[in-house]
Parts: sequence; C-alpha cells; structure tokens
Amino acid sequence: LRATFMRGGTSKGLFFRREDMPGDCAERDAFLCAAMGAGDPYGRQLDGMGGGISSLSKAMMVGRSRRDGVDIDYLFAQVGVGDALVDYGGNCGNLSAAVGAYAVDQGFVQCADGPATVRMFNENTGKRIDCHLTVRDGRAAVSGTEEIAGVAGCHAAIRLDFLDPGGTKTDALLPLGEVERDGISFVDAANPCVFVDAQRVGLTAAELPSDIAAMPDVLARLDVIRREAGVAAGMAPTTQDVARSVPKIALVGPPAPSVLLTGETLGADAADVQIRMVSMGAPHLAIPLTGAMCTAVAARIPGSVVNRIASAVADGAPLRIATASGVVPARAEVREGRAVSASVYRTARTLMEGMVYAPLTPAEAAE
Repeated sequence: LRATFMRGGTSKGLFFRREDMPGDCAERDAFLCAAMGAGDPYGRQLDGMGGGISSLSKAMMVGRSRRDGVDIDYLFAQVGVGDALVDYGGNCGNLSAAVGAYAVDQGFVQCADGPATVRMFNENTGKRIDCHLTVRDGRAAVSGTEEIAGVAGCHAAIRLDFLDPGGTKTDALLPLGEVERDGISFVDAANPCVFVDAQRVGLTAAELPSDIAAMPDVLARLDVIRREAGVAAGMAPTTQDVARSVPKIALVGPPAPSVLLTGETLGADAADVQIRMVSMGAPHLAIPLTGAMCTAVAARIPGSVVNRIASAVADGAPLRIATASGVVPARAEVREGRAVSASVYRTARTLMEGMVYAPLTPAEAAE
C-alpha cells in the first residue's frame, strides 16, 4: 500500500489514507502487523518498519471528515513488538502532531501559506484536537526554532489543543470517583492514566528507563495496579481483559536532580515534577504526549497524587514535566471539576513517501 513514514514528536509511524486500507478489520490488522514486523520474538522488528519499542511501532489512518466543524478523522493503531497484535484503545498525542502535517501535505485540507489550523477528530477517544501549524509553499513547514526533549535539532512548532479532553474511555475525569486512593490517582484526560506515588514501590521517579526495565518485580506490580484500576473504572470485566495500551501508568516523584539519557544532569529547579511512564509494558524513554497532557490536568486537580507531589504552578503557566529525555512543558485548564483543555507543543516531519510491502499469508498466496 502507499504510505508515508513520519516522525511526530518523539514517535514514528506509518501513515495511510483511510480509503487505501483493507475494509475487513482482521485483514487490516494482519497487514499492519506484517508491515511493522510485529510478533518478533527478538523484539527488533527487523522484518518490518517498526523500531523495536512501542513509540516506533505505530500507524495512523487518516481521511476527510463529514462531521460539522471538523476537517479530518483519524484512527490510531498501536502495533505490538513482541506480540502480533494491534491495539486501538487510545490515541497517540505525539503522532497527532504529524496527522495535521500529513493532512496538509496530502491535500485533505486547503491552507494558505502562513499560520493554519487543522480541525481533527480522533476516533479512538471520540475527542476533538486542533492542530496549529505553519504552511509554506502549500506544505506543512519543517524548519523552525522549536526544540523538544528527546528529538535532536530544531524544527517548526506545532501546537496541539485537546478540547474537552476528560473522559476519553470512561466518561469521567476521575474514573474511580475519588481523587486519590492508597497513593494512586486515576485521571482520564487525553488518555486514561494511573498515577502512582513512586515511594509506594520504593522508587523516586528519577530512575532511568533502563533501570526500571531491570526491575521485573516493579513492572509486574505496576501492571497489576494498572489492570485493577482499569477493572474498577469499568474499562474491562476482568484484569486479563484490560487493554495493554490503556490505561497507562506513571510513577510520580518530586523535583530532583536526575541523569538524562544523554548523560547530562537535569537540575531539580528545571522541572515541577518527575514522571516515569510505562507504555505497553515497557518504561517510556520520554513520555507519551497524551500522558503529558493527562499529567498537566492531574496537576490542576486538588488532592491528586500529581497535585500533591508537584511544585505549585501558577494559573496559565505550563507544568514542567521531567522525563528521562528532558523537560516536557504542558498546559491544562481545569474548571469546576471539568478539564476544559490541554495544550502542548510538538514538531513533526515526513521521513519517506512511497509503498510499504507486507507478505501475503500462505493461504492468500495459494489463491
């Protein structure tokens, strides 16, 4: 199939026109798994376009929208690495920035040169996202001065505004009906996230992802907490039925000096909170963008784990989230118990356009 390979924020993935995808869901998922190299027992996805970690094994399917006040609809697919599966449980905020650029470059929306807004609807969460970018010579601008943690160099800024982001999968901002329970807060904004006081599992949330990955007992305990929270929130009937992609789970710690993946040291005064998030069972090298926005929303909810642990942030100011790749600033407005909006800046660019090949199954080949 024709495809575009793009980076959006700290993620990469394949982008398809919805009209090109197989109409049968099982056939579509089989194609995505083969194209990405999912189900690789070596965990490297060498026989596909994936990069061996969850943030590099993703796909977007984009098409024009028939909804009033919306330009495009898009469906996000989280493709497995070691497992041959496709999960549609949540949205990807990082690649959402690339969705707007893709829509412009593919001609789904007509924008004059200069500042432009692409009005997007994410089908995974049923939420509206506005993508603000710059158009040059009819295409999304690439060069600029915006620098984001985890990505080398500077690029054109893209602002994502998640409108009314609460209740994406549970119809409630606080799915458990309370702000904090036993050192845990469950907040559903942009994507549902379970926030755990890092001290509860003997950590600080300043650890490197590789250090956490080397603690299988901690990861197993966090997954139990995540799955039990998902059941308590009504997301699944049993813990085994809870999706791998959502809810996500994050360790929360106060500002503290930490060593980044680059080897540099991040000072305690450079951030307001430490977050180490787990995605698809593995510690994230930065933070899922929807997770960053959910963190910013949680910081605005009095009594939540994030609100209690993070430094106080003035109204309208961004929450500076320390990750293993650097600081991610995210803004949120919460009013009278309702998440009004969440915003963050990203960058994106097209890496390749052409055809992506996936082998036929033996049965299809015989036909």
